[in-house]
Amino acid sequence: MIPFISKYLNKLATKRLKAIKHSNKIKKNEIEPEIRNLKVEFSHAFKESIFIIIGVFSAGFGLKGFLLPNHFIDGGATGISLLLQNITPLSLGILLLIVNIPFLILATRTIGLKFAIKSIIAISFLAIVVHFVDYPIITQDKLLIAVFGGFFLGLGIGMSMRGGSVIDGTEVLAIFLSRKLSLTVGDVLLLINIIIFSFGAYILSIETALYAILTYLAAGKTVDYVVDGVEEYVGITIISEKHDELRVMITEKLRRACTIYAGKGGYGKKGASYDKDIIYTVLTRLELAKLHTEIDKIDPNAFIIMGVVKDIKGGMIKRKPLK
Repeated sequence: MIPFISKYLNKLATKRLKAIKHSNKIKKNEIEPEIRNLKVEFSHAFKESIFIIIGVFSAGFGLKGFLLPNHFIDGGATGISLLLQNITPLSLGILLLIVNIPFLILATRTIGLKFAIKSIIAISFLAIVVHFVDYPIITQDKLLIAVFGGFFLGLGIGMSMRGGSVIDGTEVLAIFLSRKLSLTVGDVLLLINIIIFSFGAYILSIETALYAILTYLAAGKTVDYVVDGVEEYVGITIISEKHDELRVMITEKLRRACTIYAGKGGYGKKGASYDKDIIYTVLTRLELAKLHTEIDKIDPNAFIIMGVVKDIKGGMIKRKPLK
């Protein structure tokens, strides 16, 4: 490692340990694990930043290269912004910020402060890109505009999610309402978008609203593809020798419930089966980036299985937001 970076990490790790222990006496063997954690954090932060940057430019291309010049709209907060852009003198960049502010405030309660801050940065970056970057107008064909405008917008939203943020805040609202009402996240999103498309049909035209539905479907499918088919909730099974540390991390740091299964390994070092604890937890897809970061800090070799969960009812996940 570059000496400057190594020295900086050592200094940062020492400072963090002093703050945690409220003591200036830090042992050398305590610093090494903290440095390793910092390396994991910086590595993940770098990858997440790349995802967000790619996502913002992709979404900007979908908006300015396809949807905006042809007065098309989409679903979600982006659709609301595009709709308002057609009836107000405000620019799309400013509207993206204004429309998403309530959702981001809600995100601090629903997902967590760190997530909200990253989303604010991502949306602000998108607003700047939309306002200042000149994208070429690709086509005038309405079908191509709807499909590929939705594709690039969905690619941007999906990449931002992979980076642990959102550039469209309606999903945060959907998660919040699903915890208060007897509806799934998908149901809430559908209702929100029906309202948006109805206003689009009234203000613009029925044809525009129909193309907007096509744009929304293209964007939605692209988002699902980019985040590897992850739906609203993800069931995660973790198999690791450090299962107790992982359990504490999930319950105390992520503040999520988990279940411990008593299992047996099918093949040990000597060919015999052996006992092991298996962790199962359920998170929203917006929390996956943080989970992966924390797992890598504890056990980079942990075996992780993720599967789609249609919806859940009750449990710690719906009661305690991330801090």
